[in-house]
Amino acid sequence: MLKHLRVLLFETPDDPLFNMAFEEAFVRVRAAGIVKDDCLRIWRNSKAIVVGYLRNVADEVNVELARKLKVPIIRRFTGGGAVYHDLGNVNYSIVVKPEEKIEKPIDYIYSKLLSGVLIALKKLGVNPYVENINDIVVENRKVSGTAATLFWDILFLHGSLLVNANLNMLRELLKIPKNKPYTRKINPVKYRVANLSDLLKTKASMREVIEALISGYEEALKVEAYLDKPLKLELKIAEILYKGKYLRTTWNTERCSILEYKELEEEINKILSKHYTPY
Repeated sequence: MLKHLRVLLFETPDDPLFNMAFEEAFVRVRAAGIVKDDCLRIWRNSKAIVVGYLRNVADEVNVELARKLKVPIIRRFTGGGAVYHDLGNVNYSIVVKPEEKIEKPIDYIYSKLLSGVLIALKKLGVNPYVENINDIVVENRKVSGTAATLFWDILFLHGSLLVNANLNMLRELLKIPKNKPYTRKINPVKYRVANLSDLLKTKASMREVIEALISGYEEALKVEAYLDKPLKLELKIAEILYKGKYLRTTWNTERCSILEYKELEEEINKILSKHYTPY
């Protein structure tokens, strides 16, 4: 019997902080087993810089310019380097809750889950390949970077696909980290970026890119996709995360311990446990 993939085209482009809060919320609800199907979210930010959980903002972002241009800096709950978002990006997020134990989950994420994007790009007419484990490259230019997590007993991958982004703004706002352990033995293609629109022989609309991503994941995961709307519970959890974490300067610009959000975690877990019903 063919499994189903829930697809959310939910976004709040003019409020990147809530966008990121929802990014965590829909994953948490799936992890709790309240949503029964694995989920693909496709979304955009109008302008934002998104920094990996473990990274020092000053190492990767031109903070003064970001402030001057009023581009918000947001810390995500996954690792990896800083990325620039605008409406020329298409962000994709896939959460899978395995029914059986996967022996090498990281390998699964960066092969099986990442393959949905590779299939999508092939459908659009380019020949993508992977460098540095998590960078998607076309014609020796990076078009998408990804990050992942195994929190909450799920497999989660999200990334940002450059379709028609302002690359000049990206280059001005982001720094290339120097003399850091995580920069050693990295293929420098990580820092050579290009828009998908400049690499395609025939221009693709945002709608075509989104449809290709959905189709790519249907093929990669052997599922049938259906469009859905956010649950009230997902929006409620997102609002709690938004107010309790993502609006806080300490979360976004300082590397604080997750233990500082113990009360927030307890509140979320309590709400999720009330809504859980066995399969």
